[in-house]
This record gives sequence, C-alpha cells and structure tokens, in this order.
Amino acid sequence: MIRTKSCVLVAAIVACHFLALPAMTAQAKENIEFWPKVKVGGKTCLRSHEHYGESPPWPSKRGARAAAIRKWESFTTWEYGRAWGRYSNATGKSLSCDQAKGRWICKTSARPCRRG
Repeated sequence: MIRTKSCVLVAAIVACHFLALPAMTAQAKENIEFWPKVKVGGKTCLRSHEHYGESPPWPSKRGARAAAIRKWESFTTWEYGRAWGRYSNATGKSLSCDQAKGRWICKTSARPCRRG
C-alpha cells in the first residue's frame, strides 16, 4: 500500500513538472534556430544534429528501452521545447541494448523533429 502511494506521488510530481514547462522558452528557441533543418515527410527535422539517451542498468530490456527514450525526450524537450522533444516524431533513430550481470542498458540516438 505504501509503495503504491509512493509511486502515485512520484508520478504526480513528474507530471506536474512537465505540465509546468512552457511550450518553448526563449533559450530553447535560440537553441533550435542555430541548427539547419530539413523537411522529412510532414515534419521539420534537424539536418544532422543528433541527441542521445542512455538508460541506467535495468532488470528488463523493455524497461531499459523505455528509460533510454525518456532520457532522450527529457533532454531534447529541455533544450528545444516540447514540440521537438517527442521521440515518436524523431528521425534517424538508433536503439541498441546490451545485457551484463542480469541487467540491461539501452542507448538511443535520433535527430529531433517537430510536426509541420
């Protein structure tokens, strides 16, 4: 019961943190304007600049993959704003996982994109 309450509290804190972030800060706008962009389908993507995400050691491969993607999204959102921080919109994705001592570590890289 206590563990469930703790998980709910942590989830609420994380959700409030991301909901409180503005769509794009002045610094994020300055950061994104620096990089050349290219159209890919219906998206605008950074032409050659990639971001990376790496999970901590995780007991399951699925959990490690999700953690690596969250790291990618978290940093990209911080640097460029929410529109650019969705891994599902990214292009040039690479994701690899390795297991050692019963734990999984996954690494991902991708070029940020936004719709439009």
